[in-house]
Amino acid sequence: MAKRRGKFIVIGGGLAGLSLAMKLCEHNAEVVLVSYQPVKRSHSVCAQGGINAAINSKGEGDSPDIHFYDTVKGGDFLAHQPLVRDMCFQAPAIIHLMDRMGVTFNRTPEGHLDFRRFGGTLYNRTAFSGSTTGQQLLYALDEQVRRYEADGLVTKLESHEYLGAVIDEGGVCRGAVIHDLHTSEIFTLGGDGVVLATGGPTQVYGRSTGSTVCNGAAAMSAYLQGARYANGEFIQIHPTAIPGQDKLRLMSESARGEGGRIWVPRKPGDDRNPLDIPEAERYYFLEENHPLFGNLVPRDVASREIYDVCINQGLGVGGEPMVYLDLTHHTVEYLKERLGGILEIYEKFTGDDPHKVPMKIFPAVHYSMGGIWTDYEGDGHGLIDHRSPRNQMTSIPGLYAAGEADYQFHGSNRLGANSLLSCIYTGQMMAPGMVQYGKNLNLHYEDVSSRVFESARQEWQGRFDDIKRMNGRENPHVLHRELGDVLLSNVLIVRENPKLEKALTLINDIQVRFREVKCLDTTHWSNPAPSFINQLHCMIHLAKIITVGALKRNEFRGAHYKPEFDLKQPDNFDPHEYVDYLEKLQYGEVAGTEFQPGHLEYMKRFEANNKEWLKTTIAQHRDGEPTIHYEDVDTSQITPRPRKYE
Repeated sequence: MAKRRGKFIVIGGGLAGLSLAMKLCEHNAEVVLVSYQPVKRSHSVCAQGGINAAINSKGEGDSPDIHFYDTVKGGDFLAHQPLVRDMCFQAPAIIHLMDRMGVTFNRTPEGHLDFRRFGGTLYNRTAFSGSTTGQQLLYALDEQVRRYEADGLVTKLESHEYLGAVIDEGGVCRGAVIHDLHTSEIFTLGGDGVVLATGGPTQVYGRSTGSTVCNGAAAMSAYLQGARYANGEFIQIHPTAIPGQDKLRLMSESARGEGGRIWVPRKPGDDRNPLDIPEAERYYFLEENHPLFGNLVPRDVASREIYDVCINQGLGVGGEPMVYLDLTHHTVEYLKERLGGILEIYEKFTGDDPHKVPMKIFPAVHYSMGGIWTDYEGDGHGLIDHRSPRNQMTSIPGLYAAGEADYQFHGSNRLGANSLLSCIYTGQMMAPGMVQYGKNLNLHYEDVSSRVFESARQEWQGRFDDIKRMNGRENPHVLHRELGDVLLSNVLIVRENPKLEKALTLINDIQVRFREVKCLDTTHWSNPAPSFINQLHCMIHLAKIITVGALKRNEFRGAHYKPEFDLKQPDNFDPHEYVDYLEKLQYGEVAGTEFQPGHLEYMKRFEANNKEWLKTTIAQHRDGEPTIHYEDVDTSQITPRPRKYE
């Protein structure tokens, strides 16, 4: 009898999906790769600045351990440490692998891989391919997957949408329900496992640096089927984007990594040509407030500083919410070699040449540290057992998640250039465990009753038929814009509980109005209207998760900034030691630690305000609403400390 070959369904054709598909094929598994759009247009192609790995080619003393520490610290100690450590130790091998695949990384004059600095670190750790690194990585992985496609191991279904998982009577995922976006056919696929590598959800905010396909619908479909959703409140606001009415276009952190300086005129409302403003009259606030890291503080720190300068201090350029990002001290040749792509984007959409005049930028919604809850298994030595079927599995057996769709690697704030690394790493790391999962199944998808698949198909067919019959007075696109405005106004950089409560009320109102949506097009061929309405339904649920999580998390951590709970911590004081102290007192042990009166007063306030300290927020769908509970974060290797970047 021929040996059975495993079959897996990978949803998403970005870096995580392609990396996983390639690795599964190396294990002789069959892959069906489902992509909402042509794979080469997956949102990973928009990543600009680079990918991190501590290779230390410049002799600075960098190492994977330091990369590990910087990542955990950058995420304000809210990431699971074994996973982060394993990722950072795998990073050099990933860079060399991509180099061998033909990625055109920038080189030094000697021919070595070149690296530049990104935020949250003092080392040149970011490998890059000009300012189009994501595109080069995506194309290289796509070539590898095409090779397996030619060999018959990969089947690509582009212009197809994931609707939901096929779950049997035992609660095990046996396949996926797929929507053909051209013909509107709804059908099912069977497989040993399904992976959601579907990217981020930033379109819930309406205007962001993300593509219109970054709506979180696939993750929300899993959530509505019972999967947990973790840390939804942690939304990264990128400090540098080009303001615009239609979209907020990213200005990569690589611009600051190459020496870009952020400043505003010291005089409020100063509308002079920026080149006419003398150095003494410029406020380089990141450099003055954070002299060690300067313009390369982590993104959450930079965004809050820009917000404070523009909104609270009223020093925005020309009185507007904008600051200058200045690269004019570099030569045109240098900028074209290292930043050509992004500077062309700026000139195209603003008409100003950033080689000659400073760019005008402001923070924008960019990334979600939160995502579907996934599991992992350590190897007992501080790293990950790559053969464990638990790795990246959601709370639904057989349903996995990877890339930005999951939550595990970035804590409460992602460091720049760690996103591309985490995407490729998760695909590489989880594949052996998925193969083991398929081998260990007592019942394979071929043996599951066809009624399970047909029931799932009929459920989704009925849902789309109902959507096409919707004939109310509400325009779904208007509702989407209003939903985004609610989040942009109340759940952005600065968060206050009264505003969060207001946002939740407004989201509930939008949810009620959603019932009166009108399906603007009811044809059956290449009709995006029913899909968008279904996605809007998902985005409303996601908006609730984000808002409820933010409302309940009464602390200031990473991208989640609540000024009311920004307690000024005394010097030389570690809250972690205080928690140990309380535990010893609880069990009648000798405390062995003395705290000054000021420290004790601080900790009383800390305890009253920070019930979620070092916890993961877990949202589960119950009776139409998200219920919240908390899980501990694995801090077994690095003791959490006050996060300072002075």
